[in-house]
Amino acid sequence: MAQNDFNFREIITKAVCGKGQKFSENTHHIKPSNKPSSILGCWVINHKFDAAKKGENVEVTGSYDINVWFSYDDNTKTEVASQTVPYTDIVELTVRDQNVLSEEMEVIARAVQQPNTLEATITEAGDRVAVQVEREFVVECIGETKIAVAVNPDGVIRDFSADDVEDDVSDEEFERLDPNFLHQEMHKK
Repeated sequence: MAQNDFNFREIITKAVCGKGQKFSENTHHIKPSNKPSSILGCWVINHKFDAAKKGENVEVTGSYDINVWFSYDDNTKTEVASQTVPYTDIVELTVRDQNVLSEEMEVIARAVQQPNTLEATITEAGDRVAVQVEREFVVECIGETKIAVAVNPDGVIRDFSADDVEDDVSDEEFERLDPNFLHQEMHKK
């Protein structure tokens, strides 16, 4: 072995080996028990999801409840229609470490934009409500990889003591300090 080979050590560690992000918009159709006259409100609740690595991508599967508050019978009565909606998002890993030691990876997924209603409208047929929902995920894959660390060839680690650091201010430097400097800078903003 050449002498330079001893100046680095390879360390096996867990690190983020893949990253991806995906924004999705979907339209879901809710069929209320009564023909709606107008939409009074719409919200998404009870969001649940899980993520797993599938080949070169991450698959996020989940569900949420869509609640539509609407009036019916010529706007004389109101009701809330609720429906659980499943979904699957395939998130492409745009950043990938090619030096991963194993295909086994831990997947971390975060909803940076929780499912949110963009618009709710009555369909042309008049018996359903079209609900447009947006959501966004960021995923990270954590796996084993190698990193190279420089090693001191002498094997000596220098111990820096307080005596090695010079932080004394001379009398001349002290006299030049402006005691109002911070006060002036704060009032400029």
